[in-house]
Amino acid sequence: MPSNLTSVEPVRKSVTVPATPQRAFELFTEHIHEWWPLATHSVGAEHAVGVAFGEGAGAAIVETMADGTTSVWGTITHWEPPHRVAFTWHPGSPEAEATRVEVTFTQDGPGRTVVRLVHSGWERRPDGASARESYDSGWEPVIGRFAETAAISR
Repeated sequence: MPSNLTSVEPVRKSVTVPATPQRAFELFTEHIHEWWPLATHSVGAEHAVGVAFGEGAGAAIVETMADGTTSVWGTITHWEPPHRVAFTWHPGSPEAEATRVEVTFTQDGPGRTVVRLVHSGWERRPDGASARESYDSGWEPVIGRFAETAAISR
């Protein structure tokens, strides 16, 4: 692997939502099917009909297509409700090239939570630097949809 990729900075995104950490965690994990933008951010594109976030370390994040086939996006490595969830991330890529995503949920006053996403491990991908650039902009609409859903599902 190229040594210059070890210096690739993680992607960092943060949003404050009008929800308790417990509700924000549940919305991010159990209710991912309600807010994830499958039409633009999936393996199956127009054939994608759902995504499910497993519960607990070792569980998978799985996309389902209209024909019933599935694609594993990653595996949960840390499950600490309502404060933190971490998982490997390789939608449409080999598991050997999986990056790492960690999401934390920190209370910020009554009924408000700061949700921080850190996406790292770019050195595992042969296209690490360019993939990081793509994900830097790609996470924006994902986090935006999450925040919109949190605001309307209070």
